Amino acid sequence: MADEKTGRFPDPHEFKVPPELDGWEEMYPSHYLFSKDRMDWEKRQFWYQDKIHAPEPMPPLDLIFQEAWQISLSQYTTRVFCIPPAQGIAQRMVGCYLYICAVEPPPPEVIGKKAELFQKRVFYVFDHYDELWDKWLTKFKVLGNEMKALNVPEEMPKFAPEDQVLPAPRGYYVTYELVEVFDKLVNMVFKGWQYHFEMLNLTYLAYLMFADVARKLFPGISESAIGKMVAGAYVSMFRPEEELCRLSRLATSLKGVKDVLSNNKTVPEKLLELDTTPDGRQWLEEYNKAKDPWFYVSCGSGWLHYEGSWLTQPEIPFNYIKDYIARLEKGEKIERSLDHIDKQREDIIKSYRDLIKSDEDRTTFDNAYKTVRTIYRYAEDHLFWVEHWFHTIWFGKIRDLGRIMVNRGLLEKVDDIFMFNRYEIPEMLTEIATGWALGVNIPLRSSYYKAKAAKRTKILEAARNWAQTPALGVPPEEVAEPFTIMLWGITTDKVKEWLKGVDAGAAGSAGEIKGFASSAGSAEGPARVLKLLKDIVDLKAGEVLVCPSTNPSWAPVFTKIKAAVTDIGGLTSHAAIVCREYGVPSVTGTGIATSVIKTGDIVRVDGDTGVVSIVKRA
Repeated sequence: MADEKTGRFPDPHEFKVPPELDGWEEMYPSHYLFSKDRMDWEKRQFWYQDKIHAPEPMPPLDLIFQEAWQISLSQYTTRVFCIPPAQGIAQRMVGCYLYICAVEPPPPEVIGKKAELFQKRVFYVFDHYDELWDKWLTKFKVLGNEMKALNVPEEMPKFAPEDQVLPAPRGYYVTYELVEVFDKLVNMVFKGWQYHFEMLNLTYLAYLMFADVARKLFPGISESAIGKMVAGAYVSMFRPEEELCRLSRLATSLKGVKDVLSNNKTVPEKLLELDTTPDGRQWLEEYNKAKDPWFYVSCGSGWLHYEGSWLTQPEIPFNYIKDYIARLEKGEKIERSLDHIDKQREDIIKSYRDLIKSDEDRTTFDNAYKTVRTIYRYAEDHLFWVEHWFHTIWFGKIRDLGRIMVNRGLLEKVDDIFMFNRYEIPEMLTEIATGWALGVNIPLRSSYYKAKAAKRTKILEAARNWAQTPALGVPPEEVAEPFTIMLWGITTDKVKEWLKGVDAGAAGSAGEIKGFASSAGSAEGPARVLKLLKDIVDLKAGEVLVCPSTNPSWAPVFTKIKAAVTDIGGLTSHAAIVCREYGVPSVTGTGIATSVIKTGDIVRVDGDTGVVSIVKRA
């Protein structure tokens, strides 16, 4: 574990994982492992666990999204928009968990050349954001709809269909289509993620630039005050929750509909019952309109196949609707209060702007504020379209391929396909294609693939019970890389706390922990510690949510929690953004909250100072 005396974390090349994880390395591409060829370079970097994008053990095929963002984020930083001092974010797998590092800065001469390109390219985007956003959304929807339209063969036919042979042979058949469709799905993921970061880094950069201006003009300004200045965004990521609110209000105005939606029947039973009355059919019509695209939202982060979506797990949105109807019956407000957030923002902007003495400083502030308010919404707008809508489509197509593998005897279950990485699946599809082409009664290596899927499933389950080290290697004297701080919430002080040892906190000795003051306000209440996405159903009204990181798709619960505390995430993390948008006090990036706090502990969360106090142990 961490060693405060030596000032370092375990060496990534010497670190040992539990014996229950034996064989984990074969699950992932070899370039994702620490290696002798890169040892000198890897030892110079500081690696920390990515609890934002990969808080749980990583199924092999789900790693494709991590592969895609590593390339995309890094290239936009280093080669496209050329942020002068920054390099990319590198990734490695250790014991089924993802560790990342901000690559050390480039030489001064490279920084100088990048600065020239940065000035020309970045500020053009800032000035033309609105028109660029419209073009971005159009082309991204085209890509997603192309993926939707991909034809995954439903089965391997006994013989090629007549219309593919006569009057002229088509020239290619199901064997080609089977391999081709997976290649296209892989390429579309990488293309989609190239689009994803087209302006995302600049969103975070705009926030950093605005925060820098605010700190210079108003020495001592709190981070929560800066956060209030940019809160209040009308973005796509909150639209699914807004649709649930709309459907809930509609249900209360239609005869008999709220009673059907509030009963304890299954979703299919409710849909059948609603279809028997005119008012029920009216509600169903609106429900079906909302489903595409808004019910493509993931039930979790959008990064893991087993999270599902509102389409595949409709009981989740229907339970939210049931809860909303009950709250409406009590006279409660269910929508987030944008008017209140807007007024808070306008008031704080005016109060600080009035302090500015010179016209030049006022212009600097106004320009920085205009830029951040214009482009900042992209941070959550892109999130729905890429990490939810796009990913949900992809998972569906992959499951179609999994069904073929089950039908051909290669796998036991459809989702076993996710136990194989993207380099292994073409081999499996080729084996199916070859067996079909050779004729009848051709054996496939069914037991080989089934055994491998079972072994890997067991390893992933064992990994869930492993207390991972938060970091590897030698930390820098000062954590200065801006995205590491603002998005992941990794700071110099946070690293020092890790070095003191998470074990002490886990033993219950810590009565106070610190993090980023991400969303203003304070609240006190019983804690609900959620380490797994599936446990979100346990959250009760009036509790304080404590988790590795929140997901914007959890939006419906933010109107009933008192506050939120996370292990990971800085001021521009999704956890921070969603809390500000719902006016929920939050402290992010504590590093150890889920280890120190236990469910039932009474905690006080101060979103103005970034302090979480454990008032009383459960």
